[in-house]
Amino acid sequence: MYLPQQTWPDLEEYVANESLAVVPLGSTEQHGPHLPEGTDYMIAEALAREATEQTGHLCTPPIPIGVSAHHRQFHGTMWVEPPVFRDFVESFSRNLTYHGIDRIVYVNAHGGNVAHLREVGRRLHDDATAYAIEWMWDESIPDLIEAVFETPGPHGGPKETAMIMHIAKHLVRDDRLEDARDGGTVFEYDAERVHGATTFYDAIENSRNGVFGDQTDATPEIGAQLFDAASEQLVKLLEWLDSQPFEALMPAPHVDPQPGSGR
Repeated sequence: MYLPQQTWPDLEEYVANESLAVVPLGSTEQHGPHLPEGTDYMIAEALAREATEQTGHLCTPPIPIGVSAHHRQFHGTMWVEPPVFRDFVESFSRNLTYHGIDRIVYVNAHGGNVAHLREVGRRLHDDATAYAIEWMWDESIPDLIEAVFETPGPHGGPKETAMIMHIAKHLVRDDRLEDARDGGTVFEYDAERVHGATTFYDAIENSRNGVFGDQTDATPEIGAQLFDAASEQLVKLLEWLDSQPFEALMPAPHVDPQPGSGR
């Protein structure tokens, strides 16, 4: 159920009987010479819409701007500062709880958002307002990604390229795939660390065009395979979360003896 397409009376039955909402999030930032700037939030929204169509749960509009200052040197990248992002997502989430939502899945497709969504989830959890968790599509299917790509790349690589080929093929610049590979960087995931320290802050510092991996490995068929597998994992997560008693999701009590219990 996609919230923007409903009238408020259409939602009466849902808010009376259900308490789970799915919030797609991503970013609007450079994804190299071959992918659209909306890659992350487009992937998140497509997966959220698919999973909620299958389960009947509520899907909100996407949050398309995230924590992306590390891509700021490239044209068109948009971002908000981390405290602004956290406060906005928390306020948005508390808005949902006013309508009876007590569990939220942040369907996230941008790595820069992860820590901040976890922090928002902790705030909501600590005051027993809601149980909100962050989910990243590629982290739900790591074995499949490793099996289909030799060099997946952490940003703008073949996994995101294949997903957009499946979701919005017309937005992929197929004639620039080799340029993306040759003008970017292909490396092992620990290559950005020196003696245990991460030595860069911005993407441009280790990739001239801002992307990583071998984009020529991507195909629409692989994208469909990734999309179906990730959707399946998200459906299972929603079904699991929906089945949990709310009390079981809330913070555990302090161990005995309780503070002040001897007074």
